[in-house]
Parts: sequence; C-alpha cells; structure tokens
Amino acid sequence: MGRDTYLITGEDIEAMEGLNKTHFLNPNAQRINKSLGDATGLTGLGFHIIEVAPGFDTTEHHMHHFEDECVYVLAGRGTAYHGDEAVEIKAGDFLGYRKGGLAHSITNTGDEVLRCIVVGERLAHDVGDYPRLGKRIYRNDGMPWDLVDQGAIDHPGGSVGKK
Repeated sequence: MGRDTYLITGEDIEAMEGLNKTHFLNPNAQRINKSLGDATGLTGLGFHIIEVAPGFDTTEHHMHHFEDECVYVLAGRGTAYHGDEAVEIKAGDFLGYRKGGLAHSITNTGDEVLRCIVVGERLAHDVGDYPRLGKRIYRNDGMPWDLVDQGAIDHPGGSVGKK
C-alpha cells in the first residue's frame, strides 16, 4: 500500500495488524492504530481506525490551536472529556474537536474494545496544549517537536493582534 493505493477493501482493513502505540506523555494511552490515510498516501489529513482496550485512554488530554479533529465511535463505550466535563459515548456517536476549542480525551470505561475512526488535519505547523500536565507542544514540518512547560512561556507582545 502507498501512493499508488486508492482503495483498501474492508477485508484488507480487517486483516491489517495495526501498530501498537503509547502516547509519549501518557503511558495509559495505549491503542492499536490502523492508519488508512498513510496507507493511501494522504498527507493533508490523518484517517485512523483505533482500538482501545477497557481501562485505557485514547491519548493524553489535549487541544490543538490550528488543527481540527474528530472521532466517530464504531463499537464499544467510553467517557469523553471536553475541558472539565465528562460525557458517556457509545457506538454511533460523533465528536467534533475544533481548533482552539476545549481540551479533549477519551477513556474506554466499557467492558469491551472501544473502536473509533479518528480524523485530523495535518498542517505544516501546529501548537497543542496538554493542560493536565501544564505542557505545550510546537510542531513545525521537518523539525523536531518542541515540548515546553506552559509556565515558562513568555508573551512579550501582549494580546494577539496588537501592534
């Protein structure tokens, strides 16, 4: 599969092994990831089918300043966190996480595998916050990611848009 692949059949998707991933800031965020976007050469967005075992998180609680992302629940149940609010989710539910919106994450609080489609933009530049950890990440295409303590960020220019 790759740049010449335009179709991945349902049978091929089911047969894909997927990658075991653990979030670099959250050892409880463990999932099996099938990246269908990568398999077909997509570069502007990521399209993934993920599976999360009971008791595990999908990711570290975070938000993006420049990228939208969304989740569609295929199977299972969980708890989605938006800012400080917790809501129960189940198969058929859709979650839209807009850029600049509330921090978000999902925990599989059910008793079976939580299976979701996760879609997100892949811009050349993004900034993300991990509010529970007090961290900010800067991502620039072709460069290593920078992770900093939010308390160490200086804003000498004042408010956004002021000159």
